[in-house]
Amino acid sequence: MKLVEVSRNEKLKILRVNPYFDDLPEDVLKVIATQTQLREYERGDMLFWEGDPCAGLHIIQSGSVKLYRISPQGRQYIIAVLTEGATCNEVPAFDGGTNPVNVEALETSRVWVVDALTLRELVKSNPEFALKILSKFGQNLRNLVHKVSEMAFYQVTHRLARLITELPVDESRPHWTQEQLAARLGTVREVVSRSLKELEKSGAIRIEDRRIHIKDGDVLRQWTQPYN
Repeated sequence: MKLVEVSRNEKLKILRVNPYFDDLPEDVLKVIATQTQLREYERGDMLFWEGDPCAGLHIIQSGSVKLYRISPQGRQYIIAVLTEGATCNEVPAFDGGTNPVNVEALETSRVWVVDALTLRELVKSNPEFALKILSKFGQNLRNLVHKVSEMAFYQVTHRLARLITELPVDESRPHWTQEQLAARLGTVREVVSRSLKELEKSGAIRIEDRRIHIKDGDVLRQWTQPYN
């Protein structure tokens, strides 16, 4: 990891468009900017480890990172893959606890880090900011409940079919790796691989040049239901 020298204006620019800070007064943003760093990581570098003290709120400027935990058996479980504009480590940044996950750079990535102590002091002194944080945490909780419900009511193959139907058309369909698909679905790569084969065998999709193409939309929509 290395620190990247940036001007205060560059820091203010990134803060103004982030959902946590976008409507804060300019004088408050300037205070936050003084406690904001831009860090650069190479592929494989760790942004932080689970259980370590929290440095602050992380905002991905470029590149991509994966959030993961290690099971008692030593298996890596990917929670999410984050790309440009995403934030992570919100909870410990505001509650003062330790990092809940491990985060690793998947490629050369630049990440803004907003000091955690500065954020907690701002919550105490600025009621509007505190309400904004509550609102964001509420949104995150609703998303988590939705994800848990999907995992409870739909098998992986059905959830994968739903995800494929939500992605853009083939021409602009992103090149998701099986690992990234697994992170989106709350499962592991091996299960995604079996589900892709099942969808392909049914005629719903075809996989060509490691990309997913919809072969029969009607069949794929049947797979989006809880049971075929």
